[in-house]
Amino acid sequence: MGDEQSDYKRALSALEWAVAQAEQRSSEPTPPKASGSDYRQAAEHHRGELRALLDQVVMAADAERGLAALLECGALAALLPAVVKMVGFSDNEWRHKDVWKHTKQVVRQAVPRLAVRWGAVLHDIGKVKTRSIGSGGQVHFFGHAEVGARMFDKMDRRLPLFIDDPELKASIRFLVLHHLRANQYRSSWTDSAVRRFAREMGAHMDDLFCLSRADITTKRPERKRRGLRQINELQSRVSELAALDAEKPPLPKGVGDAIMVAFEIPPSKRIGDIKRNLEQAVTAGRVDAHQDAAIYVDFLRENPALLEGD
Repeated sequence: MGDEQSDYKRALSALEWAVAQAEQRSSEPTPPKASGSDYRQAAEHHRGELRALLDQVVMAADAERGLAALLECGALAALLPAVVKMVGFSDNEWRHKDVWKHTKQVVRQAVPRLAVRWGAVLHDIGKVKTRSIGSGGQVHFFGHAEVGARMFDKMDRRLPLFIDDPELKASIRFLVLHHLRANQYRSSWTDSAVRRFAREMGAHMDDLFCLSRADITTKRPERKRRGLRQINELQSRVSELAALDAEKPPLPKGVGDAIMVAFEIPPSKRIGDIKRNLEQAVTAGRVDAHQDAAIYVDFLRENPALLEGD
């Protein structure tokens, strides 16, 4: 028992050193020695303490320095090997940075909310497994968000750091899976597409916007301004449409009468069911809200299953 206790204490001591580095209150240049087995014992028997120390590093004002300290003390290799694999792994942008440097910068730039900071740490872990080189020499990471989410699942099974906080775990996984979505926005998106984005992002939308802004680390000033402008425009459109939908029903007055005439359906509960189907289609982004009744009649003709009601 004594040996096991001293083992986990070595790991926790090394993590405390990393916290002190992140909080800039330590002048000790080298970390206490701790082995991979020390960290594994701490993870197995003292997971709460270990998670709390990792959270402190991730949430610190100088989280970038803290992450470097976690790498130096061996904690990342033992606990988050998928993160270590990003060290020295190039994303080929301007031939100057590796994915690890980018990740540390994203964490530093991210707002200090736990889900956003952990999402920043893990958002690009899928790049190592998905890098490909195009015929023109371009570097691609097709599907790295989806691969990263599956890697997060595997990491969680091996080391269930977030088992006591399922809501946080779900948020982190969601951010890893969808971290590219806001950056894919273009001004040409229809209102339906913006509504669909808002519906699919749901309660995670604000965290996603925060991560998306932090994920812009380019050294090209105009590219950075353009990226931030895109995200701000999308966020504004989401807010404007939400306000509009809150004060005005999505379907126009008289749409029920138009449906009855167009499809020769008598007044009945079925008309209410069809209108609910239309409202669900608007929410799903399949058709725009606040259009003329004729638009919804045409949409029903193209989607006759919606006429069946409940």
